Amino acid sequence: MSDKTKNKNENRTKGFRSDGRSARSRLRAEQLRRRRTRARWRRAGIAAGITAILLGGGTALAIGTANGGAQDGQVTVPANASGADGTLIVYGRATARNTLDVWEDFRCPYCGKLERTDGKAIQRFADTGVYKIRYHMGTFLDGNLGGRGSMEALQAAGAALNESTARFKAFHDVLYADQPDERADAFADRNHLLALAAKVPGLTTPAFVKAVKDGTYAGWAHRVSDAFTRSGVDSTPTLKLNGRTLAVLDATGNPISPAEYTALIQRSVSGGSR
Repeated sequence: MSDKTKNKNENRTKGFRSDGRSARSRLRAEQLRRRRTRARWRRAGIAAGITAILLGGGTALAIGTANGGAQDGQVTVPANASGADGTLIVYGRATARNTLDVWEDFRCPYCGKLERTDGKAIQRFADTGVYKIRYHMGTFLDGNLGGRGSMEALQAAGAALNESTARFKAFHDVLYADQPDERADAFADRNHLLALAAKVPGLTTPAFVKAVKDGTYAGWAHRVSDAFTRSGVDSTPTLKLNGRTLAVLDATGNPISPAEYTALIQRSVSGGSR
């Protein structure tokens, strides 16, 4: 081999190595960016919890003032809400032996990715009685990013819950399927929420439309958000099966596949569906 050919081949090989290093560098940079983004959301959740502790009784007054006097004693709780204070949304069979707790924020892009990727698999286990789902909805991204999209989406979801649990679930799925960029705050527009609600068969009853337009369940949405803060969960999405956290996102922040989720649940539960 001539020196000229040898040098040419060495340069080509070096080029491939350089491209490999660049690809790995880009991957590491993307992983770091996603970790930092999730860390910011964790800090936002922690900050919200600290604020609630510091304000104490003043929190309810501030909430009531912001929503036209919707203080604790005046909160309208949707029919079909669960829990002692009506802050839980339970989907599935009440007799299911297992419980999947899900913490989400309607503006959270990672929640959107998870729901769009694994939502059907998550629902299937509830529909077959393997577990019931308890939704804990937060609104901390409003404080972190500015705007009211999380809160408005949650109060509209309360109006859907008042219709039925099934319609809440369907509306929940539509919101994530049509989720805007978290910085756009499109969910702050009640007319936009009503347009999305029209995708759920039978949801846009006169009572539902009026409740969304009037913000009937805004006080309840604040109460649900406060319960999320008190839970101690500091990032979304968080899924816990019978109290044990499930690893539903990989190291890069992408959801595991539906097949992986299915296998994870099958390994985690015992006794099958009931």
